[in-house]
Amino acid sequence: MTYRKLLSPITTVVFLLILSSCANVEKTVYFANEQNAAVVSNTPVPETLIQPNDILSISVSSMNPTATVIFNMPNTSYVTASSATGGTIQSPGYLVNPTGYITFPVIGDIKVSGMTTNQVRAMLSKELVDRKLLVDPIVMVRQLNFKVSVIGEVAHPTVVNVPSEKISLLEALGMAGDITIYGRKDNVMVIREENGTKKITRLNLNSNELFTSQYYYLKSNDIVYVEANKAKATSSSQTMQVLPVVLSALSFLAIILTNVSFKK
Repeated sequence: MTYRKLLSPITTVVFLLILSSCANVEKTVYFANEQNAAVVSNTPVPETLIQPNDILSISVSSMNPTATVIFNMPNTSYVTASSATGGTIQSPGYLVNPTGYITFPVIGDIKVSGMTTNQVRAMLSKELVDRKLLVDPIVMVRQLNFKVSVIGEVAHPTVVNVPSEKISLLEALGMAGDITIYGRKDNVMVIREENGTKKITRLNLNSNELFTSQYYYLKSNDIVYVEANKAKATSSSQTMQVLPVVLSALSFLAIILTNVSFKK
């Protein structure tokens, strides 16, 4: 028995393994079904409503810096969030309690749940003026714990903290390392909670309809899930079936080669 005859079956098995693991190139790119086109998109950035356990950053300024100091005192509430690099960020802010209130200096408890940051800003400005606490105050309100989760068949499943309070689905996928070769781009799931109800929407990233979808921009606490395609399940199944055969063949080859070398 020659070495070539021994190697031939093993080479065939290895070749079949490699061939079966090859994926269709068209399934690895975005918008594979689209040609050159101009898509008109007027999709607005959704305004996220404040919910209990959110963290708000509130800063106040006016022509009288001394009078504004009390409204910019460090708050004892902190949020810990994951950054895009996998680290953690701690930021001081106002914690929205389970009943939807925050405690603001001088003004006291105010309900903010169910409102947007712009509405809270307008309300605080009015309160400061009506109570004659400040003249022409400038109030800035930001949500510190604006985050989205990206899980499933992506390179780096993660929770993305979004300081700008604006992120698209494609940006979120990019920050998670992109969809892997085994991820389904035609059936990406977005899970969004609204009024206590979780809504599941499936999006096709091979269609330009994404750019006009209300889910193009994500909301805080959205979850993006990328489903694995059939190729991964098939590949895993074939690997589990063929791998023992390959290992056995390699062991057999090693024994034969050892015996041949001893005879020489």
